[in-house]
Amino acid sequence: MLEYHKTTEAEKYIISEWKYEGEYALYNKASYEEDKRTGRGFANAKSNFFSFVDGEKLVGFTNLVEEEKEVFVGIGANPAYCNQGYGQRMLQQTYELSKLLFPDKPLYLEVRTWNKRAVRCYEKAGFRIDGEPFKETTPIGEGIFYRMVKE
Repeated sequence: MLEYHKTTEAEKYIISEWKYEGEYALYNKASYEEDKRTGRGFANAKSNFFSFVDGEKLVGFTNLVEEEKEVFVGIGANPAYCNQGYGQRMLQQTYELSKLLFPDKPLYLEVRTWNKRAVRCYEKAGFRIDGEPFKETTPIGEGIFYRMVKE
């Protein structure tokens, strides 16, 4: 059974060590120590991180960032458990959690257009593409993104 809780300090170290392969290596994180030095990632004070566990397995995490009119969601799946349906389940629980924490605000996320696997997952979880693709530079590099929303 998939459950979530506030991400622990120990989990932040573990998640920062996850390594993705191929084109997904772009999503490999800096160390948690680096996050703490820069105030980014798991050390960003505006972020609300939650970990997802299935029994003893740490399968992923989500991040909710409240903005003026909406809530940004970020999500990451343990590379050992990708393509096993966890993404949709994590997003559904994240949506429900967001409605508890920020009841009147819709969720949105941004995803690189080439990441078809993630786009399909997000669509299955009830998100829809909102508008045209756009170029953006993030801490991990420049890319072309879709904005996706769930109200």
